[in-house]
Amino acid sequence: MTTTCVKRAFKYRFHPTDAQAAELSRTFGCVRKVYNLALAARTEAWARQERVNYNATSAMLTAWKKTEELAFLNEVSSVPLQQCLRHLQSAFTSFFGKRARYPRFKSKKRSRKSAEYTTSGFRFRDGRLTLAKMAKPLAIVWSRPLPAGASPSTVTVSQDAAGRWFVSLLCDDPKVKPLPVTDTAVGVDVGLDHLLTLSTGEKIANPRHERRDRARLALAQRQLARKAKGDGANRAKARRRVARIHARIADRRRDGLHKLTTRLVRENQTIVIEDLTVRNMVKNHALARAISDASWSEFRSLLEYKAAWYGREVIAVDRFFPSSRLCSHCGALQERMPLGVRTWTCDSCGTTHDRDVNAARNLLAAGLAVSVCGAGVRPQRRTPGGQSATKQKSPRREP
Repeated sequence: MTTTCVKRAFKYRFHPTDAQAAELSRTFGCVRKVYNLALAARTEAWARQERVNYNATSAMLTAWKKTEELAFLNEVSSVPLQQCLRHLQSAFTSFFGKRARYPRFKSKKRSRKSAEYTTSGFRFRDGRLTLAKMAKPLAIVWSRPLPAGASPSTVTVSQDAAGRWFVSLLCDDPKVKPLPVTDTAVGVDVGLDHLLTLSTGEKIANPRHERRDRARLALAQRQLARKAKGDGANRAKARRRVARIHARIADRRRDGLHKLTTRLVRENQTIVIEDLTVRNMVKNHALARAISDASWSEFRSLLEYKAAWYGREVIAVDRFFPSSRLCSHCGALQERMPLGVRTWTCDSCGTTHDRDVNAARNLLAAGLAVSVCGAGVRPQRRTPGGQSATKQKSPRREP
């Protein structure tokens, strides 16, 4: 079996000098300005029933640089400006393909601060990265080594709301290869009392990262609310304090999910999950905070791309499949199963079930049936690492 080399991004923190921070801040501002100008131009052209593509916006950028009002665009590297136009083109492609909403304008305060450099916009030699328009290399904290002989094809510099600087290097990773094929399969049921329940009966506790820092976060948010609105220094400090707490929570959550998904992919050839619509579930205001903290969507995303890397299979069973109400022993279906019922006894065979373990076992059985017979006629969404199974019933026949 031939395998292709996986493109992998390695993200590191770095500490810029004052001159580098000023240069990157200018670059972020110029990227945002060019993106918004190009989006406005394309929107106006669309209203006139005209089509504007990347080449047209690139020509517009050249004209904008020659004007007195936008002459400051010449002060930063042209590479990130061209890249933001490519990103806008990708956003419109996704919109016309009905995979995303219409592109939105970037905000100075709310949008992510980032700039992408291709090979013509940086120099990487002997482990030292120097960006265009900069005399000194970045002081990167090399928390893990790059693959031997790696040469980054793209470098993305960003700053988060907490003021931390990051650089992401995209390069080939020859170490990522398919794992040996095994005959193990597992069903995974996500929840709130327990983050994951496996068909083997194992339950993985929900760490509830947001709850651990909830008191500290509430205090910081109250202090921020007392500051006078505007661009004052005290309000900026209070805002960064809140952002640092959020970043701490997100870092712990992401680290835990990475460890869980890596373990599941290494131990199992087939992983069956449920195709949940988390976007709709968080509309329940009583559970929205807990569901967001559990981060089921990120768990699925991590699981799918790692399965694609290592030759594993992820199967998503239709969200309407009655995994909790179906007896995994005899197949009898219960009419109702309120959320408060955690254990129940089957009326047909008398087997007592743990609600979550029973659901995980039913998901596994349905997923294996899909793996053998093929998915149904109504896939829920495109997934990079697996297929989607539908309700367990025969498709309609056309007359």
